[in-house]
Amino acid sequence: MSFDTCKDVWVFIECFQGQPKSVGLELLGQGRKLADGLKQKLCAVVIAKDVDEAVKEAGEYGADKIYVVKGDEYENYSADAYGNVFLKLCEKYDPNTILVGATVNGRDLGSKIAVSLRTGLTADCTALSVDEESGNVVWERPAFGGNLYAQILCSETRPQMGTCRPGAFKKPERIPDNKPEIIMESIHTPESEIRTKVIDFIKACEDNDIPLQDAEVIVSGGRGMKNGENFKVLKELADVLGGTVGCSRAAVDSGWMPQSKQVGQTGTTVTPKIYFACAISGAVQHVAGMSGSGTIVAINKDDTAPIFEVADYGIVGDVFEIVPALVKELKARQQG
Repeated sequence: MSFDTCKDVWVFIECFQGQPKSVGLELLGQGRKLADGLKQKLCAVVIAKDVDEAVKEAGEYGADKIYVVKGDEYENYSADAYGNVFLKLCEKYDPNTILVGATVNGRDLGSKIAVSLRTGLTADCTALSVDEESGNVVWERPAFGGNLYAQILCSETRPQMGTCRPGAFKKPERIPDNKPEIIMESIHTPESEIRTKVIDFIKACEDNDIPLQDAEVIVSGGRGMKNGENFKVLKELADVLGGTVGCSRAAVDSGWMPQSKQVGQTGTTVTPKIYFACAISGAVQHVAGMSGSGTIVAINKDDTAPIFEVADYGIVGDVFEIVPALVKELKARQQG
């Protein structure tokens, strides 16, 4: 892609069963900052069978333009079909910057596009900005297990590309009266070129469970929970507050909780309204995944635990005494 002709910041709005995933809407907020810094337009890219809801949401979250490709072959994600669409759009419109959510599908699509366009891709970014002197995007990501942060610039090729973790950024404010330019593109991908097919979807959690990235309240437990059975104590608190249970890497490594429940650098980045860190010491890798929470409540017997340094409220004591007491009090208030 040419430096002279490339323009605009693109955000891929990933969809599932006609609904836009939160990460794409979150990235529209970061995309706006980059677009303003580069003095360019913010564009959303929607590829799906049912596009109406995604187009509506992308508009309300601030997109100036929305490129829309609709077709039966785009009902479910496939690298062949979505890659074909994205590459054709890039060839026609020559974007300067592309943001993709670091989901399973987003990581797959991002790497395919980057290789095909012979450009760079920075993975798992946690902060984005514009270098005013060079006009390059500064992609910031954790390195060495979260102990350092690397700033990466793509100075020799375009488009500049990066993936960002779901939950790493908050959604921007809605703009209900925003009127984006809608650009419909007719791009067909023959069935013979789609080498994979989705047979079925298997839910990773129970029907009444809330995915970590969507939860407004998360009650997490760490090594101090002692065993998996004890996480029932945390679930009682989560249920009372309408939230879900999370955990640290230590709990996953011990086999007490599934990896899908892990919060942290090697798990899920979350930004709930309330985050309870129960019997979690506060290793830097864990803190990196939850420090953006609205209110952090730490419960730990060790008053020197690092988790208290990031907590808004700290309770020094036994989690098996404090959490049941909290549950009892909350239930009493709800009934009263």
